[in-house]
Amino acid sequence: MKFGEKLIQLRRKEGMSQEQLAAEIGITRQSVSKWESGGSLR
Repeated sequence: MKFGEKLIQLRRKEGMSQEQLAAEIGITRQSVSKWESGGSLR
């Protein structure tokens, strides 16, 4: 399982949106989206 797939799985298990996760860890929602799509791992 790739990082993005695992992130989606864990985020959904916790019932969090991309925006909620981003706010929790202090990044933008766009960054979470890129991680989940495999566009960027930075």
